[in-house]
Amino acid sequence: MANEFSELGAEPIDVAIIGAGIIGLAVAQKLQARGRSVTLIERGAVAMGASFGNAGAFAFSDILPLAASGKLRRVPGWLLDPLGPLSIPPSYLPTILPWLLRFWRAGWPDRFKHSVMAQSALMGLAESEMALLVAEAGLADMVRSDGSIELYESEAELMASEAGWRIRTEHGVAFEHVRGERLAELQPGLSPHFAAGTFVPGWKTVSDPHHFALGVAAHLRKAGARFLQGEAAAVAPQGQGVEISLVDGRRLSAAAVVIASGAWSKRLTGPLGDRIPLETERGYNTTLPVGAFPLRRQLIFGGHGFVITPMATGLRVGGAVELGGLDLPPNYARSAAMLAKAARFLPGLKTEDGRQWMGFRPSLPDSLPVIGPSRASPRIVYAFGNGHLGLTQSAGTGRLAADLVCAAPPAIALAPFSPQRFRG
Repeated sequence: MANEFSELGAEPIDVAIIGAGIIGLAVAQKLQARGRSVTLIERGAVAMGASFGNAGAFAFSDILPLAASGKLRRVPGWLLDPLGPLSIPPSYLPTILPWLLRFWRAGWPDRFKHSVMAQSALMGLAESEMALLVAEAGLADMVRSDGSIELYESEAELMASEAGWRIRTEHGVAFEHVRGERLAELQPGLSPHFAAGTFVPGWKTVSDPHHFALGVAAHLRKAGARFLQGEAAAVAPQGQGVEISLVDGRRLSAAAVVIASGAWSKRLTGPLGDRIPLETERGYNTTLPVGAFPLRRQLIFGGHGFVITPMATGLRVGGAVELGGLDLPPNYARSAAMLAKAARFLPGLKTEDGRQWMGFRPSLPDSLPVIGPSRASPRIVYAFGNGHLGLTQSAGTGRLAADLVCAAPPAIALAPFSPQRFRG
C-alpha cells in the first residue's frame, strides 16, 4: 500500500516491535490497548511473510502437538515421498537432525501431556483475545464461522484418530463424526472414496489472512502506531532501555523491544544468550480463482497434510511441511502435488489459473511458541515460534507479550513457553 512506512522522527520509541507479521501486529494492538506507544520495524512489507499466504484458520481446537504418536508413526512413510506431507531435502538433513531428535522426544507421553495442557491454555486465551481484537479493530465481517471437516479415506483412519479426539473432548472441543448423507450435506461434491469425516462447528476462518492482517495494521495506524522499514541486525540492553542496530547502520533506542520476527527471530536471540532450536516449516499452496469449486467450509486432509480453504480471494489449496531452512530455493512441485490430490478429492475442482506461494512458518520441536523475556534483559521480550498456528495464536501471544512488557501478571502460566526451556 502507498506510504506503508513512516520516516524516523525525533520522538522517543516506547516499545519497538521487530516484525510486522500477524504476531507483531497483535502484540502492537494489545500494547496500544494498554496505552503504550508502539513502533513496528519490518524488513519487508507488512504481513507479507507467513501472514500473507497461510490457510486463514482460527484453529483454536488444534491442541495436539505435531509430535502426536499417530503422526510420528506416519513420518517414515511420508519421508519416502519427496512431494508428500513431510519432506527434508537431503542436503539439509545434517542441519535439522538435532531438531528432529527434540521433535521425537516431544512425543514421549509425559512431554506430550505437558504440551497439550500448555497448548490448550494458550488456545483458550487466544480465542478470547482474538474476539477482543476483532471487535476493537472492526474486522467482524472478515471472520467466517462455518466450521471445518477433517476427512478420512477409511474407517481404520478414523479409528486411528480417536485418541486425539478423546483428548480434545477432555478440553471442551465439540465435534461430530459424520458419514454418508450427513457428510454429503456438509460438503457436496466430495469424492465417494471418503468413508467419514469429523465436523468441528467451532472452527473459524478469515476471508483472507493478508487482508485481515492489513486490517489490523490500519487500526494500529489510526491509533498512532508507526511502521519503520528496516532489518534489525542486533538487539542489546542499553542503560535503562534497549538499542536496536539496523543492517543499514541506523541505531534506535527504545524503552522495550519485542522480537516477533517469525522464522528470522533466531538470528537476533543467539547473541542475547538464548539458544533456541527454531526451524522453518516451509509451507506451500496454490490459490485458485473464485468459483473454482463451491466449497462450504475448510476441508482438512490429515493423511495428506494439507487443507482447502474458501476465501474471498479464491480457493486456497495448501499445507504440508518441508524442513529446509531459510535459504534453499522453493520447490513448487510440492504445490502442484497437493493441487493434483485436491482434484482427485474434489472431482469438479477447476485447477486452472492458480497462484503458487511458499512461506516460512517458525517452528519449535515441542509445537509451543517462545513467549518470555530474554536472558539479557527483561526489557527484551520474545514472541515467536507459533508454527502453523500463527494466525490462530496471534492475539493470545500478543496479550502475553504485553503482560511481560507492562510487568503485569501473565494471563496464563508462562513456564511452558519459556525461551530458556531448551537444554543442550
